[in-house]
Amino acid sequence: MNTTHSDHVDVPRGALIMAGALVAMAITATSIMRIAQVPPTASPALLRAAEHAQIVKTRNLRFSDRPDGAVEIQDVGTGQTALMLERGSNSGFIRGVMRGLARERRMNGVGADAPFTLTLWTDRQLSLTDTVTGRSIELNAFGSTNRATFVDLLMRPEARPVAPIAASPAAGGARS
Repeated sequence: MNTTHSDHVDVPRGALIMAGALVAMAITATSIMRIAQVPPTASPALLRAAEHAQIVKTRNLRFSDRPDGAVEIQDVGTGQTALMLERGSNSGFIRGVMRGLARERRMNGVGADAPFTLTLWTDRQLSLTDTVTGRSIELNAFGSTNRATFVDLLMRPEARPVAPIAASPAAGGARS
């Protein structure tokens, strides 16, 4: 019985040449950009500053997990609930964005009490900025449907708690 095993793998010569050419092109392109001193593309924040974009609307929000699995979004300025994301609701994008930002806060040893700033700019860009870490997420990059969930959050009025109606003494008086 012959049990010899060869570890030799035949890679086609053309594939090796193409892989080498791809690496050479990447190095060449990078070198040309560095030598020509082409500036990297600006961040959205730098573009807004260069274009003198102004704030159209802003809202400071605090996101809190509740024991029942819901997420309460509170307007920090008014102290009122802006939105309640019930457990199992179709709120995956907001939850996903906030999960990433919360993870970054935990890595930096920061608590959840500080607000996030949601801002609509005159250039129609929408950003969510962590007031503690300074990280900013450009929400337009996630498509119009996902952007719309945060626009709704920015524009929606606070959910006012419903107070029970108390019986007044005048209401209980005698009728004629």
